[in-house]
Amino acid sequence: MEVLEGQGWRLVVDPCRAPWPVLIGAEGWAVELSAGEARLLASGVQELAAQLEALADQLMAEESITLELERPCGAGSLWLEIEGHRRAWALRLVLAPGPERRGIEGRWCPQGSAAIAAALEQALQGLELQAPERSASQQGPVSSCRAL
Repeated sequence: MEVLEGQGWRLVVDPCRAPWPVLIGAEGWAVELSAGEARLLASGVQELAAQLEALADQLMAEESITLELERPCGAGSLWLEIEGHRRAWALRLVLAPGPERRGIEGRWCPQGSAAIAAALEQALQGLELQAPERSASQQGPVSSCRAL
């Protein structure tokens, strides 16, 4: 079992806890994820953080930005949002449920968002996680960007 935590975030990875080997959380909430949900979350967060990094030089210091990404997740979907400035941003997730599944909504403050993103990448590298199957019609992520 691997436990990682810091100000405003927590991540626990325990491969023996099938079907929910990953626990993520923030101030006042936590949720267990399946391996596929965790892998999808980690890759989505990495993609949004890379998009923000690519755009950072184009933003003025006081300009805020919102980046969104949505991907199919089983019969439902995973929606992610990064909102903030070049160097400090909050991360939000919504796991819309499929039939007979739970829904999740959570948010990390700017102090914990970059840290949970890095921890997800680090902790999940060593864990064999399977991403949900995606059909050819579901291959591309839907993402949007709006500067405020």
